[in-house]
Amino acid sequence: MASSSPLSLAPPLRQSLSSTFSNTRILASHSRVALSLSSFHISRRLSLLHFGAVVSQPQLIGLKESTLPRPEKNILEAGTLGNIAEARPSVTEEYAVEWAKNDKRRLLHAVYRVGDLDKTIKFYTECLGMKLLRKRDIPEEKYSNAFLGYGPEESHFTVELTYNYGVDKYDIGAGFGHFGVAVEDVAKTVDLVKAKGGKVTREPGPDKGESSIVAFVEDPDGYKFELLERASMLEPLCKVMLRVGDINRAISFYKKKAYGMELLRKMDFPEHKYTTAIMGYGPENNNAVLELTYNYGVKEYDKGNGYAQIAIGTDDVYKTAEAVKLNGGKIVLDPGPLPGLNTKITACLDPDGWKTVFVDNKDFLKELE
Repeated sequence: MASSSPLSLAPPLRQSLSSTFSNTRILASHSRVALSLSSFHISRRLSLLHFGAVVSQPQLIGLKESTLPRPEKNILEAGTLGNIAEARPSVTEEYAVEWAKNDKRRLLHAVYRVGDLDKTIKFYTECLGMKLLRKRDIPEEKYSNAFLGYGPEESHFTVELTYNYGVDKYDIGAGFGHFGVAVEDVAKTVDLVKAKGGKVTREPGPDKGESSIVAFVEDPDGYKFELLERASMLEPLCKVMLRVGDINRAISFYKKKAYGMELLRKMDFPEHKYTTAIMGYGPENNNAVLELTYNYGVKEYDKGNGYAQIAIGTDDVYKTAEAVKLNGGKIVLDPGPLPGLNTKITACLDPDGWKTVFVDNKDFLKELE
């Protein structure tokens, strides 16, 4: 991989905010294929920043695992784009904590890369019952993406899939766990997946420590989906599971102090040597949640270059950034409006290096109009 590889240009001006998050070349900090900052050629079309989903092909094709830089070492430091952020005074820790507790937040979407967009869309719609909400092709940028879910983006959690021309395989890594999808009949869904040629990695059966029925299947790229048998769910795309190196540290960070989530459940399975914590912004039957998993004795995980990030809505990106910084998070994009788009965002990493983009709630709704 040559260090002089140019940064690709951004797409046309009025693209959706979701893609704005997912595809930045400037902040490919959470991708293991990111170049060092010194090698970036900043596009004159800065207003269309994309957060890590689109990466130039030379960075991916033919690279061995050992040659990929670790994401923690290739982060665009906070302040680099400070000139695009509105000047806001810092807030006290007490105020930041109170803000995080009362802010109106919601999980918006998860972003990741796939090797065959049409094949993946077919699997999600025919086997998992998702709807294709939007699909775009940007030939000048050599990528396509699609948004899928069980309802409109303004009210439902969705997935954003990105296909980079010529890249048919990604390393999912050991840190990303799975997505959760609630279905009325797990066994019936598993039979459908098998009939469509999908891979079933766990047959239907009782969940650990619970009476509910679950199964695990894989999409064409190897991303795992946990099928949960639940009769009625307002949000069928109900969970994202990520592995962390310290469960108590992760809970503290995602709770009121930084991300403002509630600890909905915590379960320890000593016979299987792991602990999980269910975090979210409301009851599990109505909202998508984040499942954090700690495997005994494992402090770090290889994050690969497939999964990118989660986006979360907020009423004020400035106050949210302060709360994150004051509680151990790392800001990788200063809060402020995107030039030419005026959508206010900020991006950060949690203590384990998982990336989150916060977006202004009102601006997000305007982008979906």
